[in-house]
Amino acid sequence: MTRRTLEHLASPADPAQISGSPLDNVLQQPFLLGIFLPLQNGAWSQSNYPRGTDWTYEYNRSLVQRADELGFELGFGLSGWLPKGGHGGRQHYRENHLDPFIAAVGLVTATRRMILAGTVHVLYRWHPLMLAKQLVTANHVANGRFGVNIVTGSSAAGARMFGIDREEHDQRYRQADEFVRLMKDLWQGDDALTYDGTWKMDEAYISPRPRYGRPILLSASSSAAGFDYGAEHSDIVFTSSPVGERFEPAIAVLPEHVEAIKSRARQRGRAVKVIINATVITGPDDAAAQAYYDAILNAADEESLASFDRENRASDSQAWVNHDPRARAVGGHIHVVGSWDAVADKLERLHQAGIDGVQLTFYDYLPEMELFATHIIPRLEAKGLRTPYAHDRYNGNI
Repeated sequence: MTRRTLEHLASPADPAQISGSPLDNVLQQPFLLGIFLPLQNGAWSQSNYPRGTDWTYEYNRSLVQRADELGFELGFGLSGWLPKGGHGGRQHYRENHLDPFIAAVGLVTATRRMILAGTVHVLYRWHPLMLAKQLVTANHVANGRFGVNIVTGSSAAGARMFGIDREEHDQRYRQADEFVRLMKDLWQGDDALTYDGTWKMDEAYISPRPRYGRPILLSASSSAAGFDYGAEHSDIVFTSSPVGERFEPAIAVLPEHVEAIKSRARQRGRAVKVIINATVITGPDDAAAQAYYDAILNAADEESLASFDRENRASDSQAWVNHDPRARAVGGHIHVVGSWDAVADKLERLHQAGIDGVQLTFYDYLPEMELFATHIIPRLEAKGLRTPYAHDRYNGNI
């Protein structure tokens, strides 16, 4: 048995290059629509303004079923490890938090076309052999419609929950690179794997092979090290605005930011899709949308906002560096606010900036996703940013 080194691990073909992969549906759409699942109480918005959004599996199952019917391509949730009480506040923000990997395996069975992805902190006591086997199983359960969002863990407190110290930022990405190279070798399965590095294996082997080459790989990147990792391994790179949540400052810098990711992939002979978390607040006119935005912000859960800001400052994540801490009361990495026409125009500008799609968050998920589908998606179709195949299929026309 040959003992392989990191430089000599196998590398299977990208599923995007294999005809018939479920990833083809994503690649066919000019502008991808994803949904950031509210698997944790409070979802993405630290506000006490009334809403029906819920963290439960039942709510998320209803959400992905409807998103699938409406033509959304992608769904995944974040992974987080918080102490008792979460971030505090009236709702104990994010104290209840379903595991996104297990939840995604269950939720994918409620859909017919969407890709579901499980987020995994791979450096929190995981072993590449175990995760590779579990991902193959999820890949078969989903008939290829399953991916994994690889994260490294920016929180020192989260790492301590697992009895480990947080590694230095760039070192974590080097370890993630090693971890994924090992999984790719196992998925290709040319030979049993014997390896002595950060993780050790002796004649490790898994079967069956994944469908369509390998599970779909995602990553969240806001740093140079994260960009390099995503360019090497990811099919979809989830990024943030480097200058905060306000739309106009963000749109000014996103072209260069996105190009920094895509150019790294091209240098490796690869292509990646880059998406961003957009929180959409919309209404029939700009005034109505702004009034709703202000109502959410004015009901901010100040205690949980202060806790989140402290954790962010203690982490080495670069995703929230220039965001207004209080704007977290509304939502995610970039706020898209305005009338139905204005929101469609802003999403078009994101596309023009190089963004390939959005991983959407809403304040009140189910009714606002319906409004988005009713009023925004047809406008995106009229702009050539969406093809209507999903709607036609569910109307029985395909």
